[in-house]
Amino acid sequence: MNLTLLNAQVIASDNYVAFTFFIGCMAMMAASVFFFFEIQNTSVKWRTSVLVSGLITFIAAVHYYYMRGYNLETGESPTFFRYVDWTLTVPLMCVEFYLITKKAGAKTDLLWKLIFASLVMLVTGYLGETVDREKSVMWGVISGLAYFYIAYLVWFGEVAQLAKGAGEAVAKATKTLAWFVLVGWAIYPLGYILGTPGGLFGLQLVSDPAAASHAMDIVYNIGDAVNKIGFGLVVYALSRKEVA
Repeated sequence: MNLTLLNAQVIASDNYVAFTFFIGCMAMMAASVFFFFEIQNTSVKWRTSVLVSGLITFIAAVHYYYMRGYNLETGESPTFFRYVDWTLTVPLMCVEFYLITKKAGAKTDLLWKLIFASLVMLVTGYLGETVDREKSVMWGVISGLAYFYIAYLVWFGEVAQLAKGAGEAVAKATKTLAWFVLVGWAIYPLGYILGTPGGLFGLQLVSDPAAASHAMDIVYNIGDAVNKIGFGLVVYALSRKEVA
């Protein structure tokens, strides 16, 4: 693939998919620069958390830059590359829960639970969207169970219990991140339903496959920008409160 040609291509005014890829790339790159520059102004115990926030948005920005070019050249959804991005960034988002509760006694087994559940969620989602679309409902259910397990951990399980003993600032930040998981991450199942056959009780909500793919990309792009930047800003705000 000729990256020079990709970069030279112009986004048409009605190409909302490529436009959201472009906006997502710029927004997450700007967030990365902000987080990286703020590390030096962050207290030592929160620097790793802010660094991880910057890594999440930086990895996403690089992938979005590539996915924008891929979409412009082929007109197709860059599903494979999107899942490569998620396989790196979603576990890192789960790592944030471990990092901010580590001071309250979080153990590495919690870290591995969160990472494992996120990988199950992603791998089964990928299988349902690409490899085994005829069984997309089954794979979607398995992916959903992994998602709800993560949601349980951060709302009622170990993460929630540790946060209560970590101080008011950590407890509040953890609850905000938990809302991102419960509400913000819910946008991904919506994209899955829009883009796969049998995504909702055996029905495909968008009958035209091309339109379904475009709708799925737009939903995912918006969700990524909101969730990844939002996660980082919550962690950054926590680090500022601790400094104050």
